[in-house]
Amino acid sequence: MALPADSRIIGKVVRHYLKYDRENPFIFISAILAFLGISAGVMVLMVAMGIMNGTQKEFRKKLFVMNYPLTVISYGRGVRKETVEKIEKKFPSLKLSPFYSTQVIAKNFNGIHGGILYGVDFASEASINPIFAKAIDGSGKTGRYDIVIGDDLAIMLGTDRGNRLLLYFSKQQAAGFGTMPIQKHFTVKGTFDSGLNAYDKAIMYTTTDALRKILKKPSDRYDGVHIYAEEPRKVVSKIKAILPDDADIEGWWQQNGNFFAAMEMEKKALFLVLLMIILVASLNIISSLLMTVMSRRSEIALLRTLGASKKEIHRIFFRLGLFIGTAGIGAGTLMGLTSIWILKRFDIVSLPKDVYGTNHLPVDLTLGDFSMIIAGTIAIVFVSALYPARKASSTEPLNVLKNE
Repeated sequence: MALPADSRIIGKVVRHYLKYDRENPFIFISAILAFLGISAGVMVLMVAMGIMNGTQKEFRKKLFVMNYPLTVISYGRGVRKETVEKIEKKFPSLKLSPFYSTQVIAKNFNGIHGGILYGVDFASEASINPIFAKAIDGSGKTGRYDIVIGDDLAIMLGTDRGNRLLLYFSKQQAAGFGTMPIQKHFTVKGTFDSGLNAYDKAIMYTTTDALRKILKKPSDRYDGVHIYAEEPRKVVSKIKAILPDDADIEGWWQQNGNFFAAMEMEKKALFLVLLMIILVASLNIISSLLMTVMSRRSEIALLRTLGASKKEIHRIFFRLGLFIGTAGIGAGTLMGLTSIWILKRFDIVSLPKDVYGTNHLPVDLTLGDFSMIIAGTIAIVFVSALYPARKASSTEPLNVLKNE
């Protein structure tokens, strides 16, 4: 009479095979190595995916500050004022900040440094740029030739709030029998810290009136318009539909698409490489189960003669492999979540802020990444347990007992 497929005997046999065997210690050691390998693989995968996702999220947040969700640009003489008014009327929930831009050289007694100068309406810019809003907070009434610069640029030039700063423009003006660059003194109204060193050294803001007067810009046109939208991907096509032929709109994902595509590719490549750790650990499951099958052939044959079917023998060794693998997954998950919690809570790893935009290691494991890690590991463990289980179930009791 065959043993019931779900009987307690299968569980007892599995527990018996999990115990340390003095005659075959390498089987137990191989199973322990498989358990540790899968645990380490899951933990490393979780931490690595958390760091990659956290870094990507941190860069995206920093780039949002200075790059804006949407930007209207012009292929002609500029973005018309009526176009800006049309967007404001059609999309009242959006926040707009029209701007002029030009390249300048900032000079002070401490040195010179090139950068990009934006002419903006301070109130409009502050509504969409919290870094800029913080820089001018409490600074009083805005003058025409006020300027806001990055902290790093202020340190390099040895200037501070209230000091005067000389700017050289690329546009020329007549001087005697020749020409020379336009130059103008500005008053530093405030400094900002975006968290990105390259931006803090190169970006400056002044008023639209200042650039309009200095560069003779038309009052009815702008070089571009920065737009803040809660869901920019949903409105970008709608805004584009009402723009004239000489204007277009770009999203942050288009302006920095290559950067984030490269990070996403690195994330996928890292996942596949680290998954190899689990794949190697799964080989220990296969070898451990095969050694168990070879050393327990007489017991398997005896179970078959007592009425155990091939399906029940298959189930015993399949459960044995799954137990080792799932125990490793559970332990690895616990270690991974603990490691992530420690990295978030304590500054164990410090980063150069001028390179990464933060001195704290960003870790953020998403539910999608966690599910992908667990699903991938379970699939490897499942496949690893199949072959030894089939090998055990194919044991012929007559041949084994005859040779015993």
